[in-house]
Amino acid sequence: MKAPILEYDPSRKVIIDPQKLIKPLNISEYCVLCFFQEVINEIVKKEKAKIVYTCKSEIGEHPIYEMKFQGKRITFFHPGVGAPLAAGLFEEVIALGCKKFIACGGAGILDKSFQVGHIIIPTSAIRDEGTSYHYLPPSREVEASKKGVVSIEKVLKKYCIKYIKGKTWTTDAFYRETPDKIKRRKLEGCLSVEMESAAFFAVAKYRKVDFAQLLYSGDDVSSEEWDSRKCHPRVPIRTKAFYLAAESCLNMK
Repeated sequence: MKAPILEYDPSRKVIIDPQKLIKPLNISEYCVLCFFQEVINEIVKKEKAKIVYTCKSEIGEHPIYEMKFQGKRITFFHPGVGAPLAAGLFEEVIALGCKKFIACGGAGILDKSFQVGHIIIPTSAIRDEGTSYHYLPPSREVEASKKGVVSIEKVLKKYCIKYIKGKTWTTDAFYRETPDKIKRRKLEGCLSVEMESAAFFAVAKYRKVDFAQLLYSGDDVSSEEWDSRKCHPRVPIRTKAFYLAAESCLNMK
């Protein structure tokens, strides 16, 4: 018998449907998913953002914010950590009415030559997690929205920011990143490892919304010993990533 994760069911009839449970709001179609809570706290104060909706889970409340940026309304929120939670909150914000999404987050790197803060634009993700298999038929990879990738590139070029495009490895288990797996992923062309991209890309395709992501290079998992590289300050990098994501989102055609 196939593993259950390979038993893809294309039916769009579901028992719990966010599109029926959540009423659309008068909300901006542009939305940033930001993985940095300290940056969100700073932005909320600085930009006088307001809460327009609150998602809820057993963890607690997940506020959805809106602010004015470059003369337009834009939504933003923290998607949680890990593919299942992130995909679930992503689903709910899509149900609220957002249509164009850019995420900003950090990632482990598979090449130590990337300094902390180097920007990576994932063009596709290896599906080494579980969530994406409930949205798309089994395959090795899933791609980001081309519109989103192009929009991020334009903004980075505008500010002369160096970046690299390529494949990312999405895994559910960061404590199971073994040397052999890392070697395999590097041979496949992966630049980074994180926990959500494949799920985001799959949900976006299923719901027919535009989604892309910019990651900054963080810890190094490319050697025999893990290098957290925590001595490098992260908040300025993360704040910059948020505003780059916001501008990229608003510029998405």
